[in-house]
Amino acid sequence: MTAAASAQDALQDKLAMRRALPAVIGALVGVHASMAATRVTASLLLLHLGYPEWMVGTLLSLFALAPLPLSLWAGRQADRHGMHRTLGVGVTMGAGGALLAAISQHPVALALAALTTGGAVAVAAVGIQREAGRLAHNAQDLKRVFSWVSLGPALSNALAPVVVGLLIDHVGYRSGFVFAAVLPLLSWAFAGWVPRQPAPPAGPAAKQAPAWHLLKSPQLRALLLVNLALSSCWDAHSFAIPVLGHVRAMSASSIGLVLGSFAAAATLVRLLISRWADKLDERLALRSAMGLATAVSFLYAWLPGTGGMLVGSAVLGLALGSVQPMVLAMLHQVTPPDRHGQALGLRMLVTNGATVFMPTVFGLLAAATLPAAPMWLMGSIVLLAQWPARRVVP
Repeated sequence: MTAAASAQDALQDKLAMRRALPAVIGALVGVHASMAATRVTASLLLLHLGYPEWMVGTLLSLFALAPLPLSLWAGRQADRHGMHRTLGVGVTMGAGGALLAAISQHPVALALAALTTGGAVAVAAVGIQREAGRLAHNAQDLKRVFSWVSLGPALSNALAPVVVGLLIDHVGYRSGFVFAAVLPLLSWAFAGWVPRQPAPPAGPAAKQAPAWHLLKSPQLRALLLVNLALSSCWDAHSFAIPVLGHVRAMSASSIGLVLGSFAAAATLVRLLISRWADKLDERLALRSAMGLATAVSFLYAWLPGTGGMLVGSAVLGLALGSVQPMVLAMLHQVTPPDRHGQALGLRMLVTNGATVFMPTVFGLLAAATLPAAPMWLMGSIVLLAQWPARRVVP
């Protein structure tokens, strides 16, 4: 084969994979939106039924419990078999869990739905993120690709709460769970547009060394600490909005709109990153976002009315929404290519490990003090996370 023919084949392969990027994003949107719809519907249902705030926090913790035993497994499967196997498991878990909640709104059924839909996102996202990393060819391309892929969770968080709020107000709580059960099926339809790629052969070290050995990298450790603080701040916001909205007697539609404004802002900033990726200083952008998130977290309790919460959520969405593309791009730079799936699984495990107990802490803290106290706690943690952020070098 001539050099020109080889170059032509390589170009065609690149174009085919780039055409698959919208399908990769669509697959992530479906599974993630199912979890988001289940989370909002279940939280509002428990508050509507008169259950205390700590029970809502415990329920939210369950969304992060299933990923603990599944994340590293999903990473190994993604490295060995590619995206489709892990996505198939995620689709089955997400649709089944939401369907269970649609059938029964008993707290036990809601808990099982939280476990399965939360686990579905962890399993599917690891495979999808690994697949997306293969679409990039350099550091700038990684930021651009992951800014587009990160639109998946942002879009689902923007649309799902708004749709669910309208469904609850006009149809009922059960309809929110039915909506959540249909969404993962759309993910599998999108997956049909993504070419099945053979996984690269793993090196001898990757076959022998467990994922924990990746933590020997100081860069990866610092990156995981920063990601942990900022994802917990995201969780604090997801907890605080329904609780504050309930205290202020806001309708489900208004609460969904506030949550949607956060996600819409996260979507906007990721679009901007995809446009200006070549000129972006990752560390400066990361630390600036952390400073903005700290300030908004401390001020959130004093924002007046629904309009104030809309603005505050949008500003916080701009800050936190800019983080994930940077973290995912840098993670792919500090880990070996044949272990990207394991590194992504490790990130998912560490993040969800804190998310298991943080919402319970938020619930107990809000019940014992003030509804806005979780936001103050996370503002303090993000402020402390500036120290490891200084060690992250792009």
